[in-house]
Amino acid sequence: MGQSMKTAISIKQDLLERVDEIAKELRVPRSRVFSIAVEEYLRKKESEDLLRKINEAHVEETQEENEIKKRHKKRHGRALLEGKS
Repeated sequence: MGQSMKTAISIKQDLLERVDEIAKELRVPRSRVFSIAVEEYLRKKESEDLLRKINEAHVEETQEENEIKKRHKKRHGRALLEGKS
């Protein structure tokens, strides 16, 4: 874990109260709750980004495969019509 840095943020009062409740339950400083939340958010975002990239690659691959199949069918169809195998 890197060096801790101080920062100031603006947050809605009701949200801050919820964070304070969690900090009290966990017996950790409020800043630790924020750190945990940000770490979790970043992990989730990285996972979503990776999944999006995988899905994009799959769609591109599928489109490319479809084009290859179309070309193959055309060639194969012509060969059958011409009596070639």
